[in-house]
Amino acid sequence: MIKLKRVYEPPSRDDGARFLVDRLWPRGVKRDALRLEEWMKDVAPSDALRRWFGHDPKKWKAFRRRYHAELAGRPAVWRPLLEAARRGDVTLLYAAKDPERNNAIVLAEFLRLRLGRK
Repeated sequence: MIKLKRVYEPPSRDDGARFLVDRLWPRGVKRDALRLEEWMKDVAPSDALRRWFGHDPKKWKAFRRRYHAELAGRPAVWRPLLEAARRGDVTLLYAAKDPERNNAIVLAEFLRLRLGRK
């Protein structure tokens, strides 16, 4: 199962393997507090796409489409997450304030499609 969690939420036992999927380290969070398997900044949207989106809800559909395209062109960056999800639970951690429109949601959607899940 692929789960999503904001980095400011405490870790829990049912998180499984925890991966930070943001390009930038979250403000005010100590590295050891996240209990990460890995910080996968290369799986995050490119700097150009991240800046263009700027968490503008009006750009959400286009962001999703563009980020899917970026991911499709770089399988080496997301394949470790896919393999981890095949082995067990995975939690994608993100720092964005919007729980409905952020890169972790798009990444989870992308991975679930490759796993044959919705």
